[in-house]
Amino acid sequence: MPPNKKFQREEIINTVYKIVEKEGVNSVNARRIAKEMGGSVQLIYHNFEAMEELNKAVFDKIYLKYQETLKQAIDKEKPYLAKGMAYVDFARKYPEFYKIIFMQQSKMNLEEFIQADIETTENVMESITKKFDISEEDLKDFHIKIWIFTHGLACLIATKTVDFSNEEVKKLLLDTVQEMFRGYKKGDKVEK
Repeated sequence: MPPNKKFQREEIINTVYKIVEKEGVNSVNARRIAKEMGGSVQLIYHNFEAMEELNKAVFDKIYLKYQETLKQAIDKEKPYLAKGMAYVDFARKYPEFYKIIFMQQSKMNLEEFIQADIETTENVMESITKKFDISEEDLKDFHIKIWIFTHGLACLIATKTVDFSNEEVKKLLLDTVQEMFRGYKKGDKVEK
């Protein structure tokens, strides 16, 4: 690919990224991109075969931002809490990006959805097994439940339904984790 075309591709991707960050995905179309760049829609179709290709490139850039945010936030002392806080904070700082990644239709089942973030989950899960005496099966079940709870908090924040402070989020996460571990230690699971 000639350097000029590559530069134009990156410029187009960055332009769409900025539009989505400020106004959401529904604000993006070929005319809007061309207007923002001071050119014609031909520039887009010269660099991308279809809007789907451009959308995928922008999604990849957004997802990379999400992964970088979580990796930077992982605290060696409390990685599980740090990951939960970073997840919620991403929803607060980048609500439109959060909605694109986590609030759209997906054909994945629950386990696939959670495992999609395996890179940052493995070391976090390891920290839990070191700290608490819990079976691998219970750990997986625990993680899914905590993730669903954390996802709920993040959705409330991303949609501006509720405005939790960082302190409130931290307390909710800590309290929920502690209560769930008490239940696992006691073996107080409800029989199916």
